[in-house]
Amino acid sequence: MIRELKTFMVVVQEGNFAAAGDKIGLTQAAVSAQMLRLEAELGFDLFDRSGRSARLNLRGQQLLPQVDELLTLYRHLGDKAELPRPAARVTLGAIASIQRSLLPTALTRFHKQFPGCQTRIVPGLSLELVNLVDAGELDLAAVIRPPFALQTDLHWTTLRREPYRLIVPRQVTGDEAAQLLATHPFIRYDRTSFGGRQVDRYLRERSIDVQELCEVDELEAIVKLVANGLGVALVPQTQPTQRWPKTVRVVEMGAETFYREVGLVQRAGQANSELAGELGRLLVEAG
Repeated sequence: MIRELKTFMVVVQEGNFAAAGDKIGLTQAAVSAQMLRLEAELGFDLFDRSGRSARLNLRGQQLLPQVDELLTLYRHLGDKAELPRPAARVTLGAIASIQRSLLPTALTRFHKQFPGCQTRIVPGLSLELVNLVDAGELDLAAVIRPPFALQTDLHWTTLRREPYRLIVPRQVTGDEAAQLLATHPFIRYDRTSFGGRQVDRYLRERSIDVQELCEVDELEAIVKLVANGLGVALVPQTQPTQRWPKTVRVVEMGAETFYREVGLVQRAGQANSELAGELGRLLVEAG
């Protein structure tokens, strides 16, 4: 498997099978065959093969540092000198809105405080990231609070509460939220996400039948679709000072405003608990 792991690292570095083959003197087909054998040995896919580039999927991203460490150990087999201790690392899962807002500030402060520590950020949906923390594959995760009780050994820390806003194209008139939702095409926040479930609950509790046009997970994409005049949407305001596009109008919802809670999930007693706790503290400060 060592040969396949070495090829795997070259594929990651070069970005596609053909370039990797050129670098190590193999055909693209031979590289592809090696990656298929590696995936068969591991029991899961490593790449998103929807395009020409060799893009790592979530499992591939999680495997990458392990392969790097394994190949380093392999290169030093038989060395008499003591191997240097690997640098401490904190692995954080984060939803997209946290990566764009709180994370850059917190990471900058963290690395200034701990210059010898490495961090790795794993993207994903809240449910996936909570499960990875529970499995011990992440030190902590910044997610939307689940609509169910967390396991007893998982600790929750709130970062902030984000209000949902009804956004409509600027040319759309009217200020009655229920009427606007019922009479205009609706761009839905993906119901498989925790945040999308809150939108679905809001509509069901008020018996609002929407004219659903499309269902999207990425919040920025939803805002752009509304800005393009495609329809109306309910989305969380992910930053207190968020600036909406000029072609978007925010309709006040008053007492019917609902919120999503964003926070940190961390497993008690895991490795790097002190470093992970410090990164968590900096995220709380950034919030």
